Amino acid sequence: MDPLRPGTGARAGADTRARLRLALAEALRARDMIAVSALRSALGAIGNAEAAEPGAAAPAGSAGPHVAGSVAGLGAAEVPRRSLSAAQVEQIVRVEAGERERAAAGYERAGHADRADRLRREVQVLRSVLTGEDQPGR
Repeated sequence: MDPLRPGTGARAGADTRARLRLALAEALRARDMIAVSALRSALGAIGNAEAAEPGAAAPAGSAGPHVAGSVAGLGAAEVPRRSLSAAQVEQIVRVEAGERERAAAGYERAGHADRADRLRREVQVLRSVLTGEDQPGR
C-alpha cells in the first residue's frame, strides 16, 4: 500500500488522504509554505477525527503490579482508531476550507488584506485537492 498513490489504500477515504499527502510532498519540494500549512492542518484534522473516544476506566483489580491504574501486557492499552468514510474525510477538508474562508473575511474586515490573502490561498489549495485539480499558480 503506497500512501502517496490514490486508489491503493485499504481504508475508506484513503484517496483524499493520499492526495493530501502527495500535495504535501509536492508543496514541501516547492517550498510553498502556505500550501504546506493548509495541507498539514487538514491531515491533522483527519487524524484527530480518527482518534478513539476515551473509554471507561479500567475495572478495579486490573491494574499492573507496579503502577496503579496501569494495564499489564504488551499492547493491552491500545485501542483501534476510528475508520472514516471517504465522505467524512472530504467533509473534514471542506470544513477546514470553510473555516479559512470565514477567517479571511474577518481579516479583510479588520483591514488585514495580507492575512486574508494567505488564508484564501490555503482555501484554493484544499479545494484543488478535493477536486483533484492541479493547484493554482503552478
